[in-house]
Amino acid sequence: MTHNELYVAKGASTNAQYTVDIDPKRAGWTHSSLRIVELAPGGTHTFTSGDSEWIVLPLEGGCTVHVGNEEFQLLGRESVFAGVSDFAYVPRDAQASIASGAGGRFALAGAKCERRLPARYGPAPEVPVEARGSGTQLRHVRNFASADAFDCDKLIAVEVVTPGGNWSSYPPHKHDEHRPGVEAELEEIYYFEIDGPNGFGYQRVSPSREGGSDVLAEVRSGDAVLVPDGWHGPSIAQPGHDMYYLNVMAGPGETREWRICFHPDHTEGYR
Repeated sequence: MTHNELYVAKGASTNAQYTVDIDPKRAGWTHSSLRIVELAPGGTHTFTSGDSEWIVLPLEGGCTVHVGNEEFQLLGRESVFAGVSDFAYVPRDAQASIASGAGGRFALAGAKCERRLPARYGPAPEVPVEARGSGTQLRHVRNFASADAFDCDKLIAVEVVTPGGNWSSYPPHKHDEHRPGVEAELEEIYYFEIDGPNGFGYQRVSPSREGGSDVLAEVRSGDAVLVPDGWHGPSIAQPGHDMYYLNVMAGPGETREWRICFHPDHTEGYR
């Protein structure tokens, strides 16, 4: 896929309810979805989960999530740079609503799935946070819905904060083939926010096969990049401006797992 198909600018959604609205049809794949909804003070948003499972993740502000007869109070956070957030899991075939007294911005990370798991609350203190890499490759990974941290059927989602001037999603790696025990086939969405006014970053996706995905995008707050295949990385943060991205992943494999293959020129892995 080309640059124009892989880069999704903030506000490009044709659905007025969302500033970002990426579903399998829009992406040309089978599982992964992402929506970003902004609510004014006192605002509400109602949605039907359909054949997908969803996680409601506050990016800015708090909210109340209703799923059927259940209610989850999410304290949220001031911004994605303020720390981890609590979240709510919405199963497939459910009616859900989000209400925010003070208003805010909320991510709906989704994946087409088969099993209907129970609606649940994810407490912020239970989110594992990992310092990955070192030096100018240091980044902080919040594994709130990684495969080994929170139970979903297909969905895998994590947050990454990269200090200004650093590289993350590096060395380049891929997960576009099913190779048991070695690599899992996963579609991936990167959603970005940059700390501070006029901040930006860069995201690279290079082909892992002839005719594969190829993009070098300048990204700003609210932009997204699709990774249906290919080597992805690095993600480069502008000096003086920390970079945040939300990774949403899912794929057709029977086992929900994150297995990656490093680029053959960078087999040393994370350093």
